[in-house]
Amino acid sequence: MWPIGAVRPKAPAPSGPVLDLSGPVLRRAFEHLAESAEDTGGVERYVGALALKASLFEEVLGKGKVAELTEPEFYDLAAFITPARRRIGAWLGRHGFADMRQRLEALLEGWSDVSTTDDRMAAFIKGFPADREHRWVRDLAAEVLHFTAPQRYPLMTRWMWDARVNTGVLREIWFSNDGREAGNIDVADDFATFRVLREELEGFLHDNGVFRELPFYMDLLCAHVYADYINDKGSQFLRADFCGTAKTDAMAHTRRLLGLDAVDTESGRTRLKLIDGEAYVLGEPRRLTS
Repeated sequence: MWPIGAVRPKAPAPSGPVLDLSGPVLRRAFEHLAESAEDTGGVERYVGALALKASLFEEVLGKGKVAELTEPEFYDLAAFITPARRRIGAWLGRHGFADMRQRLEALLEGWSDVSTTDDRMAAFIKGFPADREHRWVRDLAAEVLHFTAPQRYPLMTRWMWDARVNTGVLREIWFSNDGREAGNIDVADDFATFRVLREELEGFLHDNGVFRELPFYMDLLCAHVYADYINDKGSQFLRADFCGTAKTDAMAHTRRLLGLDAVDTESGRTRLKLIDGEAYVLGEPRRLTS
């Protein structure tokens, strides 16, 4: 029986894992998002920014264009992927851009067939060392797929759901009878899970009067949920990985998770670090190698 207060599945029920999401938690997050975004232009401004980010990815990667990707274009994209932009400079300095482009081509090969998503992501991740220094690799793959084809691919980053360490947005919105934190959630972080999560969140947004730009409303809502977790309970790792140390406004962590803080509008400098430690300037035809 579906628990009282949880988000009820739409008919027909989605094929895949059953996700017991909390309706009240989602409603509070949705209301808090609207309130928090008001001082910086409102929710629509952020949704528009995500749509622009997606248009950039689609323009340079979509429909086979990844084979023509240039080095400056890749740096422009990487600046908008928060975990990757902090660490990818060193990797590119050692391996070069051509290697990365080849890996991205394999990731996006057959992009229209979502049934191969898990295999392509696994192959991409396996090509890098499985250590702390390369945790950004999954986030890079997830954002490339999602923002290149947002209608086909839900956002599958670690902060959305990481089954290995049992953390992410899914845990924060999981239904609990007693209001306590969810325990271990036995749900894989594969495409099937993220597809069902997307379907559930679409239903929630429809119920709350949102019918346009749904992928980006979902991204924004989920990022705000996890930003709240970082604010309240986030570990030193989370703050270092996504947030830095400076005091921030109510939407700062939300923006950073989605890479919307990438560019200084006055100088054009981004948060992507070059191999020499300097900040990359958007559109600058410069290599990351020393």
